[in-house]
Amino acid sequence: MATRLNMLPEDCVSTIVSLTSAADACRLMLASSSLQSAAESDMVWSRFLSFDHSAILSRTHSQINFSSKKELYFKLCDSVLIDGGIRIFSLNKISGKKCFVLSARALSISLSDEPNHWTWTTRSSSRFSEVIELKSISNIEIEGRINTQDLSPNTTYGTYLIIQVSDRAFGLDSIASEISVSMNECSVSNTAYLCPLDERKKQLESLLFLNRRRMMEKLVVEGEGRRPNKREDGWMEIELGEFFVGEKSEEVKMNLMEVKGHQLKGGLIIEGIEVRPKC
Repeated sequence: MATRLNMLPEDCVSTIVSLTSAADACRLMLASSSLQSAAESDMVWSRFLSFDHSAILSRTHSQINFSSKKELYFKLCDSVLIDGGIRIFSLNKISGKKCFVLSARALSISLSDEPNHWTWTTRSSSRFSEVIELKSISNIEIEGRINTQDLSPNTTYGTYLIIQVSDRAFGLDSIASEISVSMNECSVSNTAYLCPLDERKKQLESLLFLNRRRMMEKLVVEGEGRRPNKREDGWMEIELGEFFVGEKSEEVKMNLMEVKGHQLKGGLIIEGIEVRPKC
């Protein structure tokens, strides 16, 4: 293929490459040094950038310097703070689709301004300047919102609550939390636990609190009882659900609630909610 492309004018090659993907353009640059100029031209990489990248640049927390659209593309593939540092924007390096992380400050968390219940703190592993830690509360209500016009069209997105659990955590697994993702009038619900599965603890609780657990499970909607999964950045995530972005602009609501157990709980640390394309 590279040999045939060598026979074409550079602008024609750039047009052809722009109809592929960023991954294809990079492979072509490695395959043929004579086609490198065409494959890394601004014409090609402007096509790979999201159509509103100028609007994103105007929202960045600090100025991004770049000498080419290719350089800008790969800088946006890294985590870029926007909107005063309370959100993160990035591009998927392979597909070029848009990803967002809403920090705890960008979420609606019930009683988050009450120091007896929650405390704002820092974590060296977090990409944000602050996270929020639960001190003690009986009901947890967390909601994040995003508009589909900020996302890539014709794409299925997953939503993930990013958390840690402190060593002194308590009451987080007494009952499953109810999770949901809703758009327009459609809502999909499920259940999740806020702690990773501990088989030894599960067996002990089954012996001591089996009847109570069965009674508690009847209070919430039926669900999978999802558990947090480890992330590469040292945090954990719980998938709240997924949704499809069409051509129409709609608001998406992402929720986690535990309001039926009425048991004190603490030690949950929240970084935010990530919205990213599903593979």
